[in-house]
Amino acid sequence: DSLIEERQIKRNAMSPPRGGSLRERGHRPGERPPRPSVAERGNWGSRWEFLLSCVGLSVGIGNVWRFPYLAYQNGGGAFLIPYLIMLALAGKPMYFLELAVGQFGGVGPVALWNCCPIAKGVGCAMVTVSLIVCIYYNVIMSYTVYYMVSSFAAEVPWSKCDPSWADMSTCYVRGSRASEGMNGTYNNQSSHQNGTNSPETASLQYWERHVLQLSSGIEEIGPIKWDLALCLLFSWVVVVLCLVKGIKTSGKVVYFAATFPYAILFILLITGLLQEGSLTGVLYFITPTWEKLLDIQVWQAAAGQMFFSLSVSMGGLIMYSSYNDFRNNVYR
Repeated sequence: DSLIEERQIKRNAMSPPRGGSLRERGHRPGERPPRPSVAERGNWGSRWEFLLSCVGLSVGIGNVWRFPYLAYQNGGGAFLIPYLIMLALAGKPMYFLELAVGQFGGVGPVALWNCCPIAKGVGCAMVTVSLIVCIYYNVIMSYTVYYMVSSFAAEVPWSKCDPSWADMSTCYVRGSRASEGMNGTYNNQSSHQNGTNSPETASLQYWERHVLQLSSGIEEIGPIKWDLALCLLFSWVVVVLCLVKGIKTSGKVVYFAATFPYAILFILLITGLLQEGSLTGVLYFITPTWEKLLDIQVWQAAAGQMFFSLSVSMGGLIMYSSYNDFRNNVYR
């Protein structure tokens, strides 16, 4: 009997006070239930900040680089069919689910799973994936900064074969007469030769031999490339400055960060369409290969691209919507 009484006492001590309904405890309908243990997190300055943040999260490298490559590899225009199907059946419902759950909970992707402690690992996995993506996205941004600085030269360095970094026996400039002769020479070589001395463009050799300075293998680490290291440091400083005050600063940055990629994409579209033979290339790219739809790998690639495009299951959408007002119409 004494053991049963001790267990009952512990159970009563761990259970919340019985104050009746939420209304009786001072909670009004249409508001988030009180969480006295959670610090005040603030809210978005406007609905536009939340909307542009979601757009910026979804429109990124996964759409600009990965989607065209997958579409070309998996049937061209036919790839849009499995992609749109996966988008309608899984992508959009999951997108809305994460926004709604994040807004209701008002906490990040880790604390959200306090409702189901056995699934807390899901929230930790979301944060881990976002951390990995953040790390390699900043590496890519450092390359962008490097090329942006290099492009301010009177003549971009990858427009010619510079003996300081190029292999003059294999390097050629795309579109030049010398490159046409070099391609003809290598095309006439016997097929028994391996590809070690095949011709390479000046831009490729600039990237591998000068920017990256690739070693012979992973076993040879090589020295630190300080110019790239400084570009990487600059990338992280920009990220820190954008997030130093949470959504108060990031909410203002997205007005530029979420709209600028569209301006760049529009400029690239116009530039590409003005190139000679652009229409032939576009038709070749979008012409569907219908037999690809019978390949399960194509549907798998479409499902994977859907996750990359919408950034679902990564915790970012939950975190963004958690700063919304509890009564915000997230569906609209």
